[in-house]
Amino acid sequence: MNAQRILSQLMQQAGGGQRQKAGSGGFDVKSLLGGGALGMLIGSKRGRSLGGKAIKYGALAGLGALAWKAWQSHQARQSAPAEATSATDQPLEQLSGERQETRSRGILKAMIAAARADGHIDAAERAALAEQIDALGADDELHAWVEREMSAPLDAEAIARDADSPQAAREIYLASVAIIDDQNPMEKAWLDQLAQALSLDGEMRQVLEREVHAG
Repeated sequence: MNAQRILSQLMQQAGGGQRQKAGSGGFDVKSLLGGGALGMLIGSKRGRSLGGKAIKYGALAGLGALAWKAWQSHQARQSAPAEATSATDQPLEQLSGERQETRSRGILKAMIAAARADGHIDAAERAALAEQIDALGADDELHAWVEREMSAPLDAEAIARDADSPQAAREIYLASVAIIDDQNPMEKAWLDQLAQALSLDGEMRQVLEREVHAG
């Protein structure tokens, strides 16, 4: 599988949108979100409010760094000693090899689940999304995996099992927040389930959500 390559391209696309925004004072959100795989995940074709989504979409450009920043902010507010970190408990961008591939696959899985949380992706949209991901360079194994994830029952516990560290859990949650529509009760309920499965406390959730909306 080449999940890392696909996620990296999606993050670069998000970063490109941020640079265009910074350079021009604004950007064509419909153009940025409407045609690609991540645009379909975010759901612009279902008529969501694109302006707010563009802000959240930009947070994906620095996914690992933002989740790490949120953790540092959270730790600074705690009176307890800082948590120890391990080799796997590093931002996505600092990982390499199989560790980065495994982390990327877990994040993509969470993003697909978040896109499906409102129950409105039909068979035609699933096929179109798979085609868009193929266009980014997905190999046969990843294509088959995406197909399975698009039709599998939503399972927050299964997604949480893919988190090999607290940092992975934070990145999975942050990516999910960037995808969901927080005005949709079904999607908000999904975030609640996911946060519980990932063992994220309320304050950590709030810090992550602030980073997404500020991204």
